[in-house]
Amino acid sequence: MRDLPGGMRSSWAPLIPAKALAGLVCQPYALPGSSADSGGERGPVLAGTVYPAASPGAMASPRADVQAVVTERHRMGECPVWEEATGQLVYVDIHAQTVCRWSPHSGQVQAVSLGHRVGCVALRGREKGSYVVAAGTRLGLLDWDSQQVTWVAQLDRHRPHNRFNDGKADPAGRFVAGTMPEPSAPGVWEPAQGSLYSLQENHSVLCLADRLGIPNGLDWSADHRTFYHVDSLDYAVHAYDYDMQAGTIKNRRLVYQLPRGRAMPDGLCVDSAGTLWVACIDGGKVIQVDPQTGFCLRTLDLPVSRVTSCCFGGPNYAELYVTSAADGLSPEQLQREPQAGHVFKVSGLGICGRPCFPFVG
Repeated sequence: MRDLPGGMRSSWAPLIPAKALAGLVCQPYALPGSSADSGGERGPVLAGTVYPAASPGAMASPRADVQAVVTERHRMGECPVWEEATGQLVYVDIHAQTVCRWSPHSGQVQAVSLGHRVGCVALRGREKGSYVVAAGTRLGLLDWDSQQVTWVAQLDRHRPHNRFNDGKADPAGRFVAGTMPEPSAPGVWEPAQGSLYSLQENHSVLCLADRLGIPNGLDWSADHRTFYHVDSLDYAVHAYDYDMQAGTIKNRRLVYQLPRGRAMPDGLCVDSAGTLWVACIDGGKVIQVDPQTGFCLRTLDLPVSRVTSCCFGGPNYAELYVTSAADGLSPEQLQREPQAGHVFKVSGLGICGRPCFPFVG
């Protein structure tokens, strides 16, 4: 991984003013070397076929800017969520067992310890400071002011080495989260141990899928009919048909395959144009993927290798927030990556995100 002096690459040259983004409806676009130009790097359409990511130099732009906004060294920063009601970024540090909240106005980070490895967090209802969390193998409701969690469900009792990983609320307000096995050795996971669960409004739980590798990043298309999901152990992003009424998935197909043994796909979010932004842990990058064509539209390089997840936030959702991890790096690597574990803000992308959905239970 190359160490970058705070810069990054992006395919967009123009910097759109925030006011212009307020009413912006983002549209799919063609880039030199993309699918519309017949020379771009394409993600696979058929399962089992591996295509490389976008050419590193083909989509560079000096306009996009990366800035470390949270400079605490998190062990495993993950699952960023923009809380519009308070103008704060909420995220977790899995290995520190904390839910964190960063204010761009004060620059301060608050944290609540849950006593278990916390995989993900989502907003709950319209109340400020109310969240749904997945920690260990339990799902719960966190009240920030009291720092108390009401646990409502426990899963994977038959798999004592599992824990919850990434999760997100769906457009109907269900909380969807996956469980994964802890590694048996560094970089080694037992296959087919993961499951994907959906917490309903009445706190009952539906199993959406099992025998997964490492369930990870997830999000939905703008029309809510497609569910995107990362299985890190497969090095793949998949799409499913999503039944909004029932909250179920079917018809899995491959959207994008990363080469095995290199950077793993991790967290994921969808922008208002419908393209996917996939964080690549141990790859030092976030890639933008067109799910309709399987093309990698651009690569955003960061000054850290363990890039874990991303979400849009800030004014008009025009900023991309990216989490990272320090755990898993050697002392020599940490010296080369002094910003490992920081949270980054990427601005000047020329595209906007969308508000996240809250859990309604």
